Amino acid sequence: MVRIRLQRVGAKKQPSYRIVAIDSRAPRSGRAIEIIGSYNPRTEPETVAIKGDRALYWLSVGAQPSLATKRLLVNQGIWAQFAQMKQGVSPGEAPSEPPEASEPSEPVTVGEDEAVAAADPVVEEDAS
Repeated sequence: MVRIRLQRVGAKKQPSYRIVAIDSRAPRSGRAIEIIGSYNPRTEPETVAIKGDRALYWLSVGAQPSLATKRLLVNQGIWAQFAQMKQGVSPGEAPSEPPEASEPSEPVTVGEDEAVAAADPVVEEDAS
């Protein structure tokens, strides 16, 4: 099975990560099938660069993201595009609107007296 996960790169105590499509049995630093992005948690704010089209491709062919990678995909909006793609909506299209009710509802009008009373309720105190 193919996983989308983080692959550690960088110097000692200065980690940065590649986001890769890799065989699930491969070691952490094993050979990746494809590098689809990068992630640097040491910058403020953290730097994330993901090739959205390639991530969508790997998700569509059944690759499973790790928990950390799924969080990054959600933050970048790629996971929402994938969900739309699964429902049959192209990523560039807006989702179709639900059908409207068969009978249009009539607008409710409020008279001036009722509108003033609703906007400024008067509390009457007892003078006893």
